[in-house]
Amino acid sequence: MITTIEGSGSDPIRILLIEDNEANRRLMSDYLGYCGYEVFALAEGTQIAETLEQFRPQIILLDLKLPMIDGYVLLEQLQQRDDWKQIPTIVVSAYAFQRDQQRALDLGARRYLVKPIRLSQLTDVIREELGDPPD
Repeated sequence: MITTIEGSGSDPIRILLIEDNEANRRLMSDYLGYCGYEVFALAEGTQIAETLEQFRPQIILLDLKLPMIDGYVLLEQLQQRDDWKQIPTIVVSAYAFQRDQQRALDLGARRYLVKPIRLSQLTDVIREELGDPPD
């Protein structure tokens, strides 16, 4: 049975996923879609402004090691606009050092998950950030 996770009205929650590794991106996107979320996935972050305006995500999942533009730079950009900094950003990164985690949190990330992650943990964190605690 597939349960749709709904936002306002009957629309599914929109998640922007920024992940350069194709296998990780596909796995997370497919799993979140299966869970009822609407996912827009980017392989890199250079189109983030355009995507935020058009897709209007309710949560962002962000890898830090990206081609073209660093994930930390994206976190800084998200903090520069009031409407963007309201969107909860969850970092999903292989960077496991405490200083990396603290830097991301200082730049506005709400949570920091170290890869590899359990997909059930990811959905639990998403629900918590959206104010809908896991069952």
